[in-house]
Amino acid sequence: MVTGAKPVPLRAAYDAEHGGRWTSLHGGGREWLWRGPEPGRHEVRPDDAFIDAGGLEECLPTVRGRPDHGEVWSRPWRTVGPGTVVVHRPTFVLTRRISDSDGVVVADYRLAADPGHRFVWAAHALLDLSPSARLEAPTGVQTRLHPEAAALLPPGSWPTGAPWLTGPWPAPAGLTLDTLGPDDGTALGAVLLDCPRVQVIDGVDRLTLELECADQPRSTALWRNLGGWPTDRPYRSVGVEPMLGAAFDLADAGPADAAVVPPTGEVAWRLTISAHRIH
Repeated sequence: MVTGAKPVPLRAAYDAEHGGRWTSLHGGGREWLWRGPEPGRHEVRPDDAFIDAGGLEECLPTVRGRPDHGEVWSRPWRTVGPGTVVVHRPTFVLTRRISDSDGVVVADYRLAADPGHRFVWAAHALLDLSPSARLEAPTGVQTRLHPEAAALLPPGSWPTGAPWLTGPWPAPAGLTLDTLGPDDGTALGAVLLDCPRVQVIDGVDRLTLELECADQPRSTALWRNLGGWPTDRPYRSVGVEPMLGAAFDLADAGPADAAVVPPTGEVAWRLTISAHRIH
């Protein structure tokens, strides 16, 4: 931790009825979660097209692909205890409990499914950040660029038919990714492999996201939309997304790229989010 940085207590709020979506992550007079321009989030029905309303959406069993952003964001979750909600699907049951201890937000998850069930999960957190913000991750972490990045590379750089191109953080294939603004008209997705802890630095504020899970691939996904998407009416949105798995789309995930339910029939994981401020 940087010398002089003091903890800032955080509180989270969520909307169980609308996909368990996190609607607030607030502390020290700052709201960290961005709110999007798309209307109609409360009218969403199961398997509707994704609506980019901001906040933090729970993406399971895929992020991209079908259904877009997964099955659970568009369905009501049922409250079963203090801070605890559950969503049932034909092939799995997901339970989440959000608590805070001394101002640190902790989300505990448990997925029950048949042994061998494969999935990708991401905490699709869209953050309200200034143009000077940056993402801090270990230098050299292998990072997968996804196909929309091909347009930003020299012609012929993208391997034909490849679902991603891999290089070291912070500049895979020469694209500098750790800066999160100013807007430049680009939009791209990337996955930082075997990277369960990152820190977002924005002026005097620091937000740390850390994912714990035994025996499963842990990554951090990045969606850096600096006014490059959608093409007809682009806006700015930056997603920093703790992830189980190593691919946005479960359909692209090789044997080591997805989480797999063990013989016990359960996978448990924990997301911890903390904030600090330099005084």
